[in-house]
Amino acid sequence: MASTILKTASLSLLVALLGCSEQASEQPKLEKTTGVSLSNVKQHIKTLASDDFEGRGPLTHGEVKTVGYLADQYKAMGLTGAYKNKFLQPVEMAMITADQNMQLKMGDLTFKAGTDFTARTQQLQPLIDVRDSDVVFVGYGINAPEYNWNDYKNIDVTGKTVVMLVNDPGFATQDDDLFTGNAMTYYGRWTYKYEEAARQGAKAVFIVHETAPAAYPWGVVESSNTGTKYTLMDNNLNASELPVMGWLTLNATEQLFKSANLSYQQLKQEALNKNFKATALNLQANLSFKNEVSHAKSHNVVAQITGSESPDEYVVISAHWDHFGTKQTDSGPKIYNGAVDNASGTAATLEIARIMSKINRAHPFKRSIIFANFTAEETGLLGSAQFASGAVVPTKKIVGLLNIDGMNVLDATDYILQYGKDLSTMETYLAKAAKKQGREVKMDPRPQNGLFFRSDHFSLAKQGVPSLLFMSLGDTDPDYIVNKYHKEGDDYSPDWSLGGVEQDINLIVDIATQLANNGDWPKWTSESDFKAKRAEDKK
Repeated sequence: MASTILKTASLSLLVALLGCSEQASEQPKLEKTTGVSLSNVKQHIKTLASDDFEGRGPLTHGEVKTVGYLADQYKAMGLTGAYKNKFLQPVEMAMITADQNMQLKMGDLTFKAGTDFTARTQQLQPLIDVRDSDVVFVGYGINAPEYNWNDYKNIDVTGKTVVMLVNDPGFATQDDDLFTGNAMTYYGRWTYKYEEAARQGAKAVFIVHETAPAAYPWGVVESSNTGTKYTLMDNNLNASELPVMGWLTLNATEQLFKSANLSYQQLKQEALNKNFKATALNLQANLSFKNEVSHAKSHNVVAQITGSESPDEYVVISAHWDHFGTKQTDSGPKIYNGAVDNASGTAATLEIARIMSKINRAHPFKRSIIFANFTAEETGLLGSAQFASGAVVPTKKIVGLLNIDGMNVLDATDYILQYGKDLSTMETYLAKAAKKQGREVKMDPRPQNGLFFRSDHFSLAKQGVPSLLFMSLGDTDPDYIVNKYHKEGDDYSPDWSLGGVEQDINLIVDIATQLANNGDWPKWTSESDFKAKRAEDKK
């Protein structure tokens, strides 16, 4: 059924996009000043977050309306398409639905899907079958040369099932000298753990869920991993991806270790030492599940101002356009309009583009500027990952990225949040621009949540592009996270002052203008794979 729905949606999307008007839709009149027009911003948010756009779900009619609206707005400003002179960059995706009628057997234990564990895959295969796979505990599952840490040393996990801890040792100890203490590193993210295990040749991974280091309860893990998931596709059916991406509850884990005559709590403590050695549980895992796989095409929207002196060097300003669409419930359809997340950020890119296109007409920028609105951020940063593959521009030609993921739609503040610490010289640009506005830079109040690794800019950071994240989802409105974030209540309000939006638009314009003219190439300051990738690109 899911396959039929997706194919129908894909066909409808293709037909609608082919018929999408090349003429600009009705839009707010451009003003003579280059100042921020809050009437423009309000209209964009109100439109994008309206029920007519059906929650802006990828591969739906809501996508058709959204990408058409954005392309028309950019064209009306005089920008050009950045993907082969087109505004729409195709993003080929696969939809994978794992049959939840599965059981995980480890030794003499049998675990129940959803209750005890979750499992899914990004391989485009109708059946995943793990048979008699040796189970090994690999601590945190981290291989980080810059921290002199390798949980895989002296062990070959090829074909094996590995069990590992969530987050990283710094969080567990709160020791600032161990990784980065309370602040999560990329090595603590579940995405990294799966990627590294795949590089090590593992057959399956099960991350042990504990609420504090994960930063969310088991219910979030279950809901995020037991439904339909999207992934990008390669020419080999994603064969290099990890066959099984799983989680285990703490209770199931403790049962597992007890059955192996081991103490989970003791091994967890031992894993805090860099000299920890992976431990075999001397039992085997068996798991089999079916997948329903289908294919479709979504789109990024990409627009460009071409530089006058260095047109092949790029500053990128981005925000994801997607949200969760419309969900059918027993009480009827519920539309997740995502007004703050991320109609506000998408509206900001349009207004920044309007302002910078007017500046450019009077004083042409030396470098090119790309405005990118990504698809499928909410389902795994897929649109930005496709952009980062270099199909629009090579990432080594991107000077820096300014990414917006939710704006302060309330009153102006005397501060701005910085996500990540001592990562790159982009932070210096942020501090100077904020100071001009009489604002101070405050560090992310929840560094343990690792927000720097959870939005679209991270797809570019992994390719070596220094990046800044602009996000304001709960610091000015505590009720937002509790009652609106990723919920039906994230709706547009005419009562918003948009003072914070105005501040941040001006700040982003300031930073982007500098980068577009000063010839600087921002640098990573902390040792990381990001820094190594940029250094390799700049040779």
